Amino acid sequence: MTPPRRRRRHPGEEYPPEPAAADGGQQQNPERLYILTGAGGGGERAPIDLVTLIVADGEPPPTVTPEQSALLRLCRTPLSVAEISAYLGLPASVVTVLLTDLLAAGLVQARAPIVRQEMPDRSLLEAVMHGLQQL
Repeated sequence: MTPPRRRRRHPGEEYPPEPAAADGGQQQNPERLYILTGAGGGGERAPIDLVTLIVADGEPPPTVTPEQSALLRLCRTPLSVAEISAYLGLPASVVTVLLTDLLAAGLVQARAPIVRQEMPDRSLLEAVMHGLQQL
């Protein structure tokens, strides 16, 4: 990847101002987001949050939208909803609606993240490891 080329400024030379985006550089058209989510939004959303892990079950079928197809290709390995949102450049609420449709169709699985307290104690694992090494 090559870095962008920079031009040297000369005295008296003016550059046109760059348009400032209010949403951090991502200019999303609200109508586009409305169309992506299948309009309405009156249906129930799946009970997922930003840390829910999403895994795709297979290849995207030809009937899904381009955004859903990109989402399915991303989720071949487990990704959180926040990561999917960042990779696709879409708001998390839109990704949640897209995932709800994919969950209803059975194309993805939602998994709860691993909670730190459910992990076994490190000292117990070390004791088991040392016991196995002494055998």
